[in-house]
Order: sequence, then structure tokens, then C-alpha cells
Amino acid sequence: MDENQNKWMALALELARRGEGWVEPNPMVGAVVVKHGSIVGAGWHRKFGGPHAEVEALSNAGENAQGATLYVTLEPCCHQGKTPPCTEAILQAGIAKVVAPCADPNPKVSTKGFEILKSRQVEVVTGVLEEEARNLLRPFIKFITQGKPFVLAKWAMSVDGKIATASGESRWISNDLSRQKVHQLRGRMDAIVVGAGTVEKDDPELTVRPSGIRTPIRVVLDTHGRINLESKLVQTAQETPTLIVLGNESPTLKQQSLISRGCRVLLNPLEKGRIAPGPLLKELAGMGLQNILIEGGNQVLGAFFDAGEVDEIHVFLAPFVIGGAAALSPVGGSGISSLLHKHSVNSFACDQLGDNLYFRGRLKARENPSCA
Repeated sequence: MDENQNKWMALALELARRGEGWVEPNPMVGAVVVKHGSIVGAGWHRKFGGPHAEVEALSNAGENAQGATLYVTLEPCCHQGKTPPCTEAILQAGIAKVVAPCADPNPKVSTKGFEILKSRQVEVVTGVLEEEARNLLRPFIKFITQGKPFVLAKWAMSVDGKIATASGESRWISNDLSRQKVHQLRGRMDAIVVGAGTVEKDDPELTVRPSGIRTPIRVVLDTHGRINLESKLVQTAQETPTLIVLGNESPTLKQQSLISRGCRVLLNPLEKGRIAPGPLLKELAGMGLQNILIEGGNQVLGAFFDAGEVDEIHVFLAPFVIGGAAALSPVGGSGISSLLHKHSVNSFACDQLGDNLYFRGRLKARENPSCA
């Protein structure tokens, strides 16, 4: 029985992943309806505001749902949101048993969905592939329980760990295939974050080419309000959402100039003379942003690592050596004083993209809230 439960739940998790980039800030959820050892219905949450996974799977199953088992990757919702409660759909379909990894961390739902089902004589089983489900749901869990977005950090570097030469030259360390992968990654983000130094040096557009699932907000951390009003980001702020995060003592005139050009301006407190990651992330979550990509530079990445706010890394490794003590490494800031405090990568994968290696992995959570 356990083997079968794992098999069906693994399929539901595979279906859930298809919603990545489409459903946020909702969680990715998949569902499978099983009767007499065979699948009679399946579905996943395809798009924010659209039918939930349970409703899709039950609709797919039709009359076969009567007396069947529903495998779903998160506790069914029991409140009215953009769609009706899934618990009602489950009861109306005549499902006899619901199997889920864990409860929804959302206080509006947490364990309440299970209790409603139990009160109507639906058998409820939890804990099946819970670790795998929690890993899939980490962005949603962090967003709900900590009120912060899930933070991905990206950089390209030489084999000796340099992101630029001592003179600052960095175009291009990665190859075309790697840059295509970066655009795919951007295309499922809610925001792309860089520092004012990167804007000054590279004058990037920070857009997704070709267009992706989402159009990320471009966020610039600009402690002293130094961003050039003629930069591509400011000049295109009317077409692509652009947020300039200024230190709370930045010149009022600069704030007004940015706003008049279509930028949104956010004042943020400083810590050690720099914009504080923690309060900034709270602000971004308040805007409904669940996944953000930190693209640099060295000091911005360092600040987020120092604050323990990086959840996942995406690294592109090029097959050459730059050298030089003055050449920048990817992560600046204070760093750690002991390997006991290292930022450990828990799970990772590595692919070859032409002559580049693409390494990505999730860091061990500093806080690991259960989704139960």
C-alpha cells in the first residue's frame, strides 16, 4: 500500500511542477484520482485564478470519482478565494479517501480542510512523500510563514571563481546557451534585483528575451540615489515595471525625478550603510512577489548571503582562468568566519551547456518551517 501511495503521489507532484511560473503566488498543486488501482482522473493548478488541481482531476474523473481515492500534493482549500472551496468539490464528487503530504501553511486553511473532510466521513491520510512536497512548496511556504519572497541568486564565473577582471570587464564570461538559460529563469520570476553599481557599469535592460511566462519587475538597490536618469532601466520604466529602492536619506529631488519618468520609488532603512535585505524582502512580499532573482553585483549578493536570505543558487561556470587578487569573486560582503556557518547546498544538479557548466541547487534552510 505504501509503495502505491508513493507512486501516485510522485505522479501528482510531477503534475504540480507544470504550474511553475503560472500559479504564483498560489502554490503549485497536482492531483490524481485512483480507483481499483487505476488512474481515472488527473489535473494540476494551471494558472493563478484558474481551477485548482483537485477540481481539474475530479472533473476529469467524472462519475468514476465516486468511492475513489484522491492523491493531492497539498491539503485541499476550504475557503472561498478566486475559486470555490475544493473540500466542497471533493464531497460532492463522492471521494472516499484523500491522501496528502501535509497541511497547508496558510492559516485560512491549515488543518481545517482535513477536519471538514473527516467530519463528513472521508478518510484522510497525511505524510506521504512529505519531504518531496515540502521541497516543491518551499517558495510558497516561505512566502506564507515568513512573509518574504523565495530568493534565487545567479552569477557567471571563471573556473577560478571570478566574475570580472581587475579592470571590471565581464562581458561575456558565460556563453550563448547559458545566457538563454538565464532568460528562461527570468521568465518565471516576479522580480530581478541588481545594485546601482551594475546599472552604472553595464547599463542592462533586465528584460526577458523572448518573453516568458511572467514579466518581472526590475529592482535596483540604490543606497545613495546615484542611478543615471539616462540609463536604459529608467528610460524604459514606462514600458517595463521598474522599482528603485533608495536609502531613506536619498535626495528628494532624485526621488521626484525617478517618479516623473515612470519609476516606482521605495525608501528603505540602511544597515551598515547599505539597504537592508530583510525589510526589503518584506516590502516585496507585500507587493505579492513570491520569487525574486538576485543578479548582482558582488556587494548585493554578499549582503543577501550575509543576511541568510538566499534560498537557491544558479551558477554558470566558464572554462577559463582570469586570476588577479583584485578581480571580483561572486559574493562580497562580510562572509563567514568559520566553516561551521557555511551556506550549504542541500540538493543540486549540474548540466553542460556547450563549454559551460550550469550548477544549481537549494541551500539548506536556516529556518525550516513545516507545512504541517
